[in-house]
Amino acid sequence: MVILVVEDDRLINLMASDELQAAGYDVISAYNADEAIAILQNRADVKFVFTDIDMDGSMDGLKLASFVRGRWPPIEIIVTSGKRLPRTLPERVVFVPKPYRAEHVLQTIANF
Repeated sequence: MVILVVEDDRLINLMASDELQAAGYDVISAYNADEAIAILQNRADVKFVFTDIDMDGSMDGLKLASFVRGRWPPIEIIVTSGKRLPRTLPERVVFVPKPYRAEHVLQTIANF
């Protein structure tokens, strides 16, 4: 299964990607929503998006989640943040607070 990790902090992106790869997933990294959308437009094999909410660029992770839900409804989405709790989430989007443990993220993926 292919998971797209969208995180603007390079170290956190690398750590999350490494943990997911160690669990057997194929991982693609993006560092903002624009990169993520470009990847999704060119790849039909992405099944999950794991995105930070607080990112620089044209949209934050919540807007990215809404965009993905509208454009690619079958893709499952997990959003994360250590700065704020979202008041509302798009349909079928799960929130995992930072700091998160890899086991929590992996269990969330397994629960979809």
